[in-house]
Amino acid sequence: MFTRHLYALFLACLFHPFASHAADTQQSLLGNTPARSGEVKSVLEREPVKEAACKHIPTGPIETTQCDYETIESVTDELYNELHALVETPFFKYFRADLYRECPYWQENGFCMNRECGITTVDESEIPERWRAAELSKIEMPVGAQRTELPGCYYRDSDYCFLDDMTEGDYIDLTLNPERFTGYAGPSAHRVWKAIYEENCFGMSAWDVLPESSPNKALGILPDSMKSTDDAEDPKECLERKVYYKVVSGLHASISTHICHDTMNQTTGEWGPDLKCFISRVAAYPERLQYIYFDAVLLLRAVARLGPYLTAYDYCASGTHEDDAETLARLTRVVDVARAVGRFDETALFRGANADVLKEEFKDHFRNVTRIMDCVGCDKCRLWGKVQTTGIATALKILFELDEKALDPKANTNLLQRSEVVALLNTLHRLVESLHMVQDFRRMWAESGAEEEAQLVAEAASAHKARHSPGANSHDGPQRVLADVLERIACWVRACRDGTLGCIRGFVDGIQDMLEAAFSVFQLSGKDQAPRSEL
Repeated sequence: MFTRHLYALFLACLFHPFASHAADTQQSLLGNTPARSGEVKSVLEREPVKEAACKHIPTGPIETTQCDYETIESVTDELYNELHALVETPFFKYFRADLYRECPYWQENGFCMNRECGITTVDESEIPERWRAAELSKIEMPVGAQRTELPGCYYRDSDYCFLDDMTEGDYIDLTLNPERFTGYAGPSAHRVWKAIYEENCFGMSAWDVLPESSPNKALGILPDSMKSTDDAEDPKECLERKVYYKVVSGLHASISTHICHDTMNQTTGEWGPDLKCFISRVAAYPERLQYIYFDAVLLLRAVARLGPYLTAYDYCASGTHEDDAETLARLTRVVDVARAVGRFDETALFRGANADVLKEEFKDHFRNVTRIMDCVGCDKCRLWGKVQTTGIATALKILFELDEKALDPKANTNLLQRSEVVALLNTLHRLVESLHMVQDFRRMWAESGAEEEAQLVAEAASAHKARHSPGANSHDGPQRVLADVLERIACWVRACRDGTLGCIRGFVDGIQDMLEAAFSVFQLSGKDQAPRSEL
């Protein structure tokens, strides 16, 4: 009998950390038709508002920000129009990147053979001389002592990404290489996203960065306007980890929205939006759309802080200063909107005695994400991956590394590289364009009849099951549990590698999970209790 109890305890310790994951899988939005249909409708049948509401009581707050969905929706059209024209100006449409650096993490053989994966480059002679690598390197490249170098790239202490060192790379006109469906999929693409999400492995928690005198460690890290009832459910959930996950998931959802909005119809050969694709990838999971809003607010806040620097920047290509008048005018309007609605309190993060340690950990993780872009086996996907991860990394640097003195354009004229400025505004455009595209999908949904709506949802559910359901003779269940166990161990090992404090915290959390699992073995099943209303 005692042996059986020990065996049960061992199994509980092994599987307990993944119980919530299993429950999430069972409750997948695409696994239950009524719930799935409701979630899809909540995304596609929403009517966007036209008047900002940030100055009033928020009716739909965006978690961990100080604004709401209605406010962002009210300025989406204006922002989209200004940004869409802005990124087509000479300064913002040319981007230089090294797309052929080897993957630093694994041997990548999954190159996309579809012609849509290719890119159109621009000869250096077409680039204004002052924007060429040779000229920019004279004024932008920090001296060796101020940077950490790797083959083909480097980073400074304040950077959240790896930046190309200008020794290699091509000039690319982003307007000639739109982000859309390329056919790049399968194990190679899944491996990239899996690696990106695995970077969300932090050795410290919010408990480590709050002062011991904090009366409520669960909520003390957030100002009242940024608190959520969800934070009280898991007091050890690190706010920085939440932000990291939201940032990455919002980027993922935005990319999926662009892919679904610009897909080639295999029957007609025409390009256009695919509603079924959008339902399957985004609409059936409303939180994914919410994360796009979150990223938009984050970047708007960065643009608002960077406003004086951006408006003082020289966007002139010819030296006459006549051709940059429109660029500066549009950029000024974008900055004005950003100041009005970019409500994010960056001071709520990285607080407490060990905050610097956590910030370095966060920074290292996102730097790794930018390096993972070298593992993408599709040139166009790699290009836009580099642009957008650099744009987000630039926003993070503006929010968490630079004070008001550093942002002063008179005191720090070479604060950012040209590539960072281009990436920041193009990434904001990508996010706002995604929200603009959602309106197109909503119109398509509104034009569908009830029968067609049901068919779209059913087809999306079938596609999801085909991707995720194991076959009759599959052993995917045990293998997946084993993989989860190994990933959990790997996460702890990585925390130990990054620092002793994180290693100890991971060990303590593991022991706590085991104790909770042990107690759960001997708890009543609950079958004799009354039904709970939330089930």
